[in-house]
Amino acid sequence: MVAYDPSPPRAGEAPTFPPLLSGERVRPGIDPFEKAIAAARTADPGTVFWSPDEAIMQAALVLAPETTLDRTMAMVFAAACGLNDALGALAPPELAVHHVWPDAVKANGAFCGTLRAASDATAAGDAPNWFVVSVSISIAAGDVEPGGSPEITALAEEGCAHLTTIRLLESWSRHTLVWINRWLEDGFKPLHDAWLSRAEGHGGEVVFEHGGTVRRGRFIGLDEFGDMLLETPDGTRQLSLLCMLKSPRAWPPEPL
Repeated sequence: MVAYDPSPPRAGEAPTFPPLLSGERVRPGIDPFEKAIAAARTADPGTVFWSPDEAIMQAALVLAPETTLDRTMAMVFAAACGLNDALGALAPPELAVHHVWPDAVKANGAFCGTLRAASDATAAGDAPNWFVVSVSISIAAGDVEPGGSPEITALAEEGCAHLTTIRLLESWSRHTLVWINRWLEDGFKPLHDAWLSRAEGHGGEVVFEHGGTVRRGRFIGLDEFGDMLLETPDGTRQLSLLCMLKSPRAWPPEPL
């Protein structure tokens, strides 16, 4: 259990990061994910680029993996599980967080954020020099009236009006680091099991776009690289998680 102080931050307070991680604030209006990619070749591994935006918690973690790209994609699940645990520590117990493979985050059944990833490697068996994993979560709804877009929400609309960007960022970084260390010690299975326990559609029929093609079938699970196993009338298909690298989804979508 990661202990955490939920007291609200003072005006201008910077987040505190755990050992091995350090923070770099980006200017308002700058996407931390894009900033992290631009700086990844020279940034110290463990640097978290973060935005001071109070409506959206946006952060991007730079890593220097020592394995192949397909195995490094486990960091997407570490970031997702870190978010689950952060919200478990800070949000009311009635908040239900789920994930839509490969990158979407839902709160109480509505989309509230996304995960993104980038790397200098492109082939599954290549060894990246750097890898960036990013999380974006809407805390406040901005100019949208509550209920105006029922398929999209913000944490404040789901009983989390007390949450702040700083405290959620601090908690996410701590819990994500715990999951990264667990992956280093125990491999992918703990991340696999924890993520799949919150996966929307697991065991049922799903319809979604993958690589520009609409896929339909029964979501039967994930393989050891986080690829989706989709049962179709033509047999079981393995859908690569590397699709995230080709078309990362920005957040928030319009009109939120």
